[in-house]
Amino acid sequence: MEPAVVSGPEPAELPHDRSQAILEAAKQIGALLKRAGHPFALAGSVAVYAHGGSRYLQHDADFAILPDDAEAVAASLRQAGLDVRVPPEDWLIKTTCHGQNVDIIFSLAHQPVTREMLDRAHVLPVDSVLMPVLSPTDLIRSLISAFSEHYCDFGSVLPVARAVREKVDWDAVRTACGTEPMPAAFLFLLERLNVIDAQEGQP
Repeated sequence: MEPAVVSGPEPAELPHDRSQAILEAAKQIGALLKRAGHPFALAGSVAVYAHGGSRYLQHDADFAILPDDAEAVAASLRQAGLDVRVPPEDWLIKTTCHGQNVDIIFSLAHQPVTREMLDRAHVLPVDSVLMPVLSPTDLIRSLISAFSEHYCDFGSVLPVARAVREKVDWDAVRTACGTEPMPAAFLFLLERLNVIDAQEGQP
């Protein structure tokens, strides 16, 4: 008599790689903002990719705009046939493109996006489409400044810091947020992991 065959659980479905869809959404929104003449800079994980980071994207596309331009940008998105949503948070608007969420942000780490920040952006190809991208220093500063006692996911920012470390003005990052406990702890971690050099005068 043959032994009974016990079937195991079905294998979990592998996560869907949305990277290309997110890139297509970033390209379309970036091109739209360029045509409309709105000052902006690509932010978030797609900006990290543009600066040489990982192409594996599993979140949304992010764009930084000036606070005073929010209504005009929303109007341009609607004119292009895109739905615009205003969430309870008062620092961004949202839309959807190619089935992907796109955040249009006018405050990064509780600080308004400024003209100076957008002027520091680098014009880079994003999957063949040229657009302004937040400078590596501003990108890292915005990510680290967001750390607090309620949010301190060092693991998600560590690979970003590794990817762009040679392009970042770490002294400027320390000046901007290095006196706050959680950003200071992350900078110390980067030093101990030899991602960045220790601050001058310290071991």
